[in-house]
Amino acid sequence: MLHYFLKRLLGLIPTLLIVSVLVFFFVHMLPGDPARLVAGQDADEQTLALVRSELGLDKPLPQQFVSYFTHLFEGDFGRSIRTRRPVSTEIAERFMPTLLLTLTSMVWAVVFGMAIGIASAVFRNRWPDRLGMTLAVSGISFPAFALGMLLMQIFSVGLGWLPTVGADSWKHYILPSLTLGAAVAAVMARFTRASFVDVLHEDFVRTARAKGLNERIVILKHCLRNALIPVVTMMGLQFGFLLGGSIVVEAVFNWPGVGRLLVDAVAQRDYPVIQALVLMFSLEFILINLVVDLLYGVINPTIRYS
Repeated sequence: MLHYFLKRLLGLIPTLLIVSVLVFFFVHMLPGDPARLVAGQDADEQTLALVRSELGLDKPLPQQFVSYFTHLFEGDFGRSIRTRRPVSTEIAERFMPTLLLTLTSMVWAVVFGMAIGIASAVFRNRWPDRLGMTLAVSGISFPAFALGMLLMQIFSVGLGWLPTVGADSWKHYILPSLTLGAAVAAVMARFTRASFVDVLHEDFVRTARAKGLNERIVILKHCLRNALIPVVTMMGLQFGFLLGGSIVVEAVFNWPGVGRLLVDAVAQRDYPVIQALVLMFSLEFILINLVVDLLYGVINPTIRYS
């Protein structure tokens, strides 16, 4: 497993290099002039020239490309065009709120999603199954921004129980995490149900029941482990999407996370921030996929890595 792990880590390097090249040229293709946004719409050409020189945008694109990669290999992501602060500082301040929100959303989504999925599989084609799948379809179909505004209207405006914006206390996490985790819980329920339905018809399940084992032991001990591999794969992908920052949810709740930072960076054509965030999102997905692959061996010891 160690050899497999090290080989996968080495595979990060060419992937991240390709992503870096693509995102560099992509952001420079965006319409709009960052210097104009910084200097203001009424700035004259002399002021614009000074701003472009200060930002390094007056240099030819190949020279900017070389400069970007030279600083990148040194661990320097540059300075934000919008705030003139180091990009690493900008991202570090926004990363923890997004991470905590993602973890909160994933915890309740996994618990409720797996519970609904297992119950739907065990009581297949009966009312728990129909109710669970109705909730799952509703969770997937209902737009996140609409759910967020509905929850705010009920629990913040109507009842006055929970705050609407900010991330200052644990109460601020309730509504955004419910909004962010609803679709994940719905997908989790459907994946868990489908996986459990397949496992419930396996020979080892019939054997366990024939031995007289309690149905709860059969479900939780024998079926759960064998049904988890596709579920864990989906969990890893969903966690990567959430950690990348749910732009819609962070915008609705004015959440100070990386998703909101990306929206602001695109609006202001903040090239260094956009490049660093996309690179960070790519690294997150690669590492999460690696962790998921390693978890396969923990869930099913018969899996061998090569």
